[in-house]
Amino acid sequence: MVRGKSEGLNATHKKNKILNGEEEREHSKVGKKSKYQLIEYNSLPAFLRDNEFILDYYRSEWPLKQIILSIFSIHNETLNVWTHLIGFFLFLFLTIYTAMRAPMIVDSLQHLPDVIGKADLKKIHEELLKCLPSLPNITNLHKFKNELSTSLHALNFSSLSGWNVMEHVTKCLPEHFSLSNRFNLSQINGLKDETMDFVSPSIVPPITRWPFYAFLGGAMFCLLASSTCHLLACHSQRLSYIMLRIDYAGIAALIATSFYPPVYYSFMCNPFFCYLYLGFITLMGVATIVFSLLPFFQKSEFRKYRASLFFMMGFSGVAPIMHKLILHREEPEALQTTGYEILMGVLYGLGALIYVARIPERWMPGKFDIAGHSHQLFHVLVVAGAYTHYRDGLIYLRWRDLKGC
Repeated sequence: MVRGKSEGLNATHKKNKILNGEEEREHSKVGKKSKYQLIEYNSLPAFLRDNEFILDYYRSEWPLKQIILSIFSIHNETLNVWTHLIGFFLFLFLTIYTAMRAPMIVDSLQHLPDVIGKADLKKIHEELLKCLPSLPNITNLHKFKNELSTSLHALNFSSLSGWNVMEHVTKCLPEHFSLSNRFNLSQINGLKDETMDFVSPSIVPPITRWPFYAFLGGAMFCLLASSTCHLLACHSQRLSYIMLRIDYAGIAALIATSFYPPVYYSFMCNPFFCYLYLGFITLMGVATIVFSLLPFFQKSEFRKYRASLFFMMGFSGVAPIMHKLILHREEPEALQTTGYEILMGVLYGLGALIYVARIPERWMPGKFDIAGHSHQLFHVLVVAGAYTHYRDGLIYLRWRDLKGC
């Protein structure tokens, strides 16, 4: 009987062990599942605590594979990642598009007579009469066509005396003559009597594009660095530190390279001021990147100082803009580009203000965890500001291609 009781107890003990083992395995499975679940702000490690008004949907110390896959899932960084990733692809497309469409002076000149030959001369002549009253009413359009084409082939405008073909035709008929080739109109060799015969304008190579491509490169670096940082920073404290440094470097690069097109093309004929302004903003950008490498710079309490530093970089652009307006006060492009630059500054400044103030989540904590919080709005405004600057750069290129110095 004792033996029977002993065997019964052993059987019960074994059964309990099996049950406990199954419970432990179930616990383990649940633990693995919950390990990659989104958590709330109070459960975050210190290095991930940045905005106390965003209360939930955080990723924390996930494996790299799970983090990369999370780009397709919903969490409080999803829109931060995608707003700048889409912006990166937008500027990649704009860079390729600009490179493919950038015309060369030689090609333009070779095909210009053919363009004239295929144009609707009657319509061109009617439109020229509207904006150039002094142009004689040429009834023989065939003669007008041959004379204009011959002159362009010979690069000699003396047979069309009394009016500047390249300057006025491109202004009056932009849809017919969208020319990016540049004639140095300030170095005309012949000024004869009242007719101002234009003889053999001096042809020079197209202006360099590197300042414009430097800006496009800076924009792409900033947008891609920001997107990558928001995706990977939750992996570990070390990776978070590295990615934040790269993110700050990208912001500094965007601000610094944004100066290159307006400064270079505004002062390309004044090398001293051109290199003075370019050197200053470049040194300031490098100093900002070096300063951002300091460990204390990433702490959340330094948020306003980070924004202020980048704001001062942007504000330093006021000096060259004012100088440009004084130097080129008679050029309509100077005012037009300044309008774009003011709009860009407003967009960047508004984004920085929203970022620092943490609006709107500070008013309703937890309501904007997934969408609509300050960092996402900041990202959208940065892309909008950068695109505004791209449009600004196109005006500079057209202006300098046509005008030269």
